[in-house]
Amino acid sequence: MKPLRVLYLHMIGPFGGSSRSLFEVVRAFPAGAVQAHFLTQRGTATPFFAQLGEVEEVWGMARLDHTRAGHYRGLRWLVALRELAYLPVTLAGLLRARRRFGEVDVVHVNDITGGIVLWLARRIFAAPVLLHVRAVVNEDRTLARTRWLHRLLEKQAACVVAIDETVRASLPSNLAVQVIHNTFAPARAAGSDPAFEVRLGQLRPGSFKVGFVGNLLRVKGILDLLEATRLLRSRGVDVEVLIVGDDARDSRGLRARILRTLSLAQDVRAEAEAFLRRHDLQDCVHLLGFTREIALAYRKMDVLCFPSHLDAPGRPVFEAAFFGVPSIVALREPRADTLVHDVTGLAVAAHAPQALAEAIERLARDPAARQRMGEAARRLAERNFDAQHNAGRLLALYERIRPEGATHGP
Repeated sequence: MKPLRVLYLHMIGPFGGSSRSLFEVVRAFPAGAVQAHFLTQRGTATPFFAQLGEVEEVWGMARLDHTRAGHYRGLRWLVALRELAYLPVTLAGLLRARRRFGEVDVVHVNDITGGIVLWLARRIFAAPVLLHVRAVVNEDRTLARTRWLHRLLEKQAACVVAIDETVRASLPSNLAVQVIHNTFAPARAAGSDPAFEVRLGQLRPGSFKVGFVGNLLRVKGILDLLEATRLLRSRGVDVEVLIVGDDARDSRGLRARILRTLSLAQDVRAEAEAFLRRHDLQDCVHLLGFTREIALAYRKMDVLCFPSHLDAPGRPVFEAAFFGVPSIVALREPRADTLVHDVTGLAVAAHAPQALAEAIERLARDPAARQRMGEAARRLAERNFDAQHNAGRLLALYERIRPEGATHGP
């Protein structure tokens, strides 16, 4: 039987949680099951996708951000002007992809912000569209945008997938949604990165190692973690923080300066470095940069911190769990499929460095509790985030929604 031809539409260029999740699930498909094609915004995600199939790049993908954290208000309405500017580029990219890749069986839109792209792709490719919801959606039904997005999901998407129960709860209760957790295969994360390993070599034996993984964005709570570290050092707690990641976009140049002036871009690494100098924390906070071999970092951590302002557990939480590392996560209502408070980790308030510091200190001073939580987190990850199982469920959805008799092939 010929493989399913799937076009993946990925909205952002920098390699991060959504692109890693897509990369992991596609490479977990059985050999020959899927012929993958990608249309993505130009960036560091492209080399990963190129390992899996053909990639068409555009310099901008038009998005409609109606997530709980990123929805348009105040100066963020200026971002909508950027999306309008990207619209012709996006349309041209979809038409190029149609000419290059031909007919496909399924279109997979990899983000809830891809509503505009979903609408266009459904008409250009005349194929069923699966929408993968990876962020908590704004639920305010008094907004016309919310109602429009709900109608789009109901009328235009052949299938809607949420990455966990937290995301699912932000979608309409009457909408048919499949919850398929993200995947990770720790056995395939055994590579080497000599330069990164050298940077890890600066860690002190005996210190309590706190990890942070992700792009450096204020919304990820990275500055809260630095303030928590300052508080811990003032209390005499021997803590070291491993920050694995970098600025999401190049923060240099005139365009970046203009966007920062309008509060539409960030230079968080520079802010972090200034904070470390101001409080003399360079010896205990290590800005390690990006690595493809993320397992090297997890194996050094005693606990992972995910102090995001998004009120959702991120991908690093379950990745770390595979290595027996518990997490401290900023969550108002943790759900049992991702974090069980005081069992697989600790839930704290967002925007609360004091609470974050107290949670870190608790685990630093109670190694038995830390080990118990780490073992429980590993069991939860193995149950919910297994690569082959979840990839199989996604593949079954492709088979279910593709038109009967579709046999597009090369």
